[in-house]
Amino acid sequence: MGVDSGLPDFRGNEGFWKAYPPLQRAGIAFTEIANGEAFGEDPVLSWGFYGHRLNLYRETVPHAGFALLNALAVTKPHGMFVFTSNVDGQFQKAGVDEERIVECHGGIHHLQCSDDCAGAIWPADAMAPQVDMAHCRLVSPLPLCPSCGAVARPNILMFNDYRWNERRTDAQYARMRAWLDTVTRPVVIELGAGTAVPSVRRMSESLGAPLVRINPREWRVDGADQVGLACGALEGLRLLLG
Repeated sequence: MGVDSGLPDFRGNEGFWKAYPPLQRAGIAFTEIANGEAFGEDPVLSWGFYGHRLNLYRETVPHAGFALLNALAVTKPHGMFVFTSNVDGQFQKAGVDEERIVECHGGIHHLQCSDDCAGAIWPADAMAPQVDMAHCRLVSPLPLCPSCGAVARPNILMFNDYRWNERRTDAQYARMRAWLDTVTRPVVIELGAGTAVPSVRRMSESLGAPLVRINPREWRVDGADQVGLACGALEGLRLLLG
């Protein structure tokens, strides 16, 4: 979904290193920088990466597909609920109600203590990262936990992550379950959810609902009540809803 807004695709190191040449030169893979242990080993490098991401997501304008989904939702008696593995906050920026979104991997616009000392999660609004992109390192002050003074980190589920605070996401799941209890005939529109990180695909298939799968690479479906479209998110939404 984010690729059609101009955001890079990190599936595989090739796309990741294209966006972050300094990390390629250092031989650092995406799974190594997007890693819970990295904030303890080199927080300035970790925040160089995530600080740049935070700035980029703040600047990115959601593409027209978000508006198509919003327009569809208002025609339905129960609207829609978004389940996303994206951490970019683009659905919120596009006007989707915060109470109707599950960010199953968390969100970059919220922070937590890197030690998860007190279980607090707070908005990242006050953080204005300045990044030396030649070295992918933060040059502005590191954000700190207000409770213990340890380095703060994004409230994102990373690889090898034992300290992710999932309380915010758990509350989102609870709201989605309550919403599903009110809907008798849900339909799933799955956008770009592949098998490399299968969180969204597993959720969409677990609902047992009719499914429209929009994916340029992994679009195939199995059920009689499922349709696969071999294209990107924006193109697929225009074919479906435009």
